[in-house]
Amino acid sequence: MHSSQFAEWLNKITRDYKKHMEEHLAPHLTEGQFHVLEYLIAQPAPHKPSDLLDYLATTPAAITTLLDRMERGGLIRRERDSQDRRIVWIHLTEKGEQEGRRGMAIKEQFLGQCLDRISAHNQQLFIYLLGKVAGDS
Repeated sequence: MHSSQFAEWLNKITRDYKKHMEEHLAPHLTEGQFHVLEYLIAQPAPHKPSDLLDYLATTPAAITTLLDRMERGGLIRRERDSQDRRIVWIHLTEKGEQEGRRGMAIKEQFLGQCLDRISAHNQQLFIYLLGKVAGDS
């Protein structure tokens, strides 16, 4: 079965990606913070912390800790809802937008380097096949 070889390569690519991102995002950003910024840039409407649960696949406590650090770092600001004080909205700051876009460029550069190892035709085929593996019909 090819599943063990697939798992081996997937683990290697994941490790290489994480290492690259950690090295290039530092010292201003962690990979977890980058994922939040990337989400907020892609989904510009104000969001509640609970909106991040599925995207980050983590716990509410971990999201609160992450957002605390991001707010201290000036990447986001949190604001209580004027109608319902129980609701907290997350807003991207200018610094957060800049850092998120910097992270997106770093990510794009890494993925581009990976894909440049194969021909344009094979890139198309690879992306198509990954979509199939991911369950995207």
